[in-house]
Amino acid sequence: MDTKRISDRWRIPDALWERIEPLLPRIRRSCKGGRPPVPFRQVMDGIFYVLRTGCQWKAVPPEFGSGSTLHRRFQAFVKRGVFRKLWQVGLMEYDELRGIQWDWQSIDGAMTKAPLGGEKYGPEPHRSGQIGHQAKPAYRWRRRTLGSGGQRGQHA
Repeated sequence: MDTKRISDRWRIPDALWERIEPLLPRIRRSCKGGRPPVPFRQVMDGIFYVLRTGCQWKAVPPEFGSGSTLHRRFQAFVKRGVFRKLWQVGLMEYDELRGIQWDWQSIDGAMTKAPLGGEKYGPEPHRSGQIGHQAKPAYRWRRRTLGSGGQRGQHA
């Protein structure tokens, strides 16, 4: 079974991997045996593939590993703060190279009305329509279902 090889541009460069690897937890083999764990380099390539492309975990090319394994490891890395540490290390390195003005920050945002958001004073969702005295319909006849004789309902 020959699988199509994914381009190397989707893989983590060696220089970046040298910075990421020390931040990762150590692999512990299970004493019960089982399959060997998927290597961290392969897992991180798969995680960054999902983050860069926005694809679903199950749609990751098989050479990165199964989507379930990647997602499970991603959740474990988030829980252990791996991505936060990676961000902090990158931020400090950028500060050394370019410098960050730590005494001044800015947040950008926008507040707009949601499209098709509905009327401002529409009916409340917990109330079902009008309550109280309602107008009766102009026609005062009611429909009857077909009777046992097969006759159609007649106007009252």
